[in-house]
Amino acid sequence: MLIHASQPIGIFDSGIGGLTVARALKNMLPNESMIYFGDTAHLPYGDKSAAAIQAYSIKIGNILLQKNCKVILIACNAASAVACDLLKEYVGRRAKVFNVIDPVIGYIRERFARQSIGLIATKRTIQSGVYARKIKALQLGIQLKSLATPLLVPLIEERFVKEEISQEIVYDYLKKPQLGHIHALILGCTHYPVIKKQIESFYQPKIEVIDGAKLTAASLKAFLIDKQLVNPSEHAEDHFIVSDYTTDFEQATRLFFNKKVRLTQLPSWD
Repeated sequence: MLIHASQPIGIFDSGIGGLTVARALKNMLPNESMIYFGDTAHLPYGDKSAAAIQAYSIKIGNILLQKNCKVILIACNAASAVACDLLKEYVGRRAKVFNVIDPVIGYIRERFARQSIGLIATKRTIQSGVYARKIKALQLGIQLKSLATPLLVPLIEERFVKEEISQEIVYDYLKKPQLGHIHALILGCTHYPVIKKQIESFYQPKIEVIDGAKLTAASLKAFLIDKQLVNPSEHAEDHFIVSDYTTDFEQATRLFFNKKVRLTQLPSWD
């Protein structure tokens, strides 16, 4: 199947976390039309089974294919970890499938040989072992220190990020001995760039905080340029779809993109 540059880019996540990736992508590729699917009926993915996440991902992938997307970007670490290969098989040549983990691994390969790297993520992402496997496969003597941080996604989704309690929770996680003596910290959930400043304030400039959203957007941009799939039109249209409408999602989307957004709820989503 021939893919055209004018087709939109499809992005999905369980909630607002993937908006960090969508915003980074929009900053780098303003002419691209974007269809964002927030599976708010099933958030967070981080505490769901692999089978459930795979089922959600295939269903959403099918929706984005029906919307004629040229790329499907899994803007969720948990889904990237357990559903990317399956979605690639399902999509075939109809669209290119991207995830948010491989660009981070590529960045680590270039910069952190024989160093210790920290990872904070949801339970599902940590349990999948995907970061550990991919970093070990680099054979660069990199030590990965992982910590599940399950309270952070609900905190961000409920918009408590500016409250004192949020800083206390973030700092309590970062003080854990599992993250001791690291040279960099991977934000292993697309929600976490929302609290990146709090994390950086804990470490000061001593430790690099790796934001996968920007790395993923840069990787996708390079792919589109290489394959001559960058949309030449200056009339980009963005569409946001949710499986369960919430005012919080609509407000968050407006804040991320500084404009009123086109938001619809998918009918008959179970």
